[in-house]
Amino acid sequence: MANNKGTKENKNYKKVAENRRARFDYFIEDTMEAGIMLKGTEIKPLRVGKVSINESFAEVREGELFLVNAHIDEHGNSNVKWQHEPKRPRKLLLKRKEMGKLIGAIQRQGVTVVPLAMYFNHKGIAKVVLGVAKGKKQHDKREVEKKRDWDREKSRIMRGEKFS
Repeated sequence: MANNKGTKENKNYKKVAENRRARFDYFIEDTMEAGIMLKGTEIKPLRVGKVSINESFAEVREGELFLVNAHIDEHGNSNVKWQHEPKRPRKLLLKRKEMGKLIGAIQRQGVTVVPLAMYFNHKGIAKVVLGVAKGKKQHDKREVEKKRDWDREKSRIMRGEKFS
């Protein structure tokens, strides 16, 4: 009989969605992990990866944080009356101290909370990585592009490849 002890610890996290654009558009000052409250019909599309968090952000409503504008596709095999709304606000589950920290950050000028990634942990629970972000100006974005291009060119030179 095989020993299954430790198999859960060895499993990798299953990344469902990633907001790669957020690191380009914002300076990420701090990151935090949060749970997310989902309906039953949202889990299957999430497991398949039919989710987009590119244009979403966290918003304070009645003293709690909600993930707004995150798109989770409808579950195709479910009855219409049980279906969820694809872009409905979803409550974020945080400890009181963490929530207070994020709400304080949101209330400051020019700071927003954006989701960086969504994944299932080793227990199969959906989690969201939130980033406290400050918006980049256009010249900051150009600087990042120049650095990225130079790093790419430098690696080609080091490998001895010719480039045009």
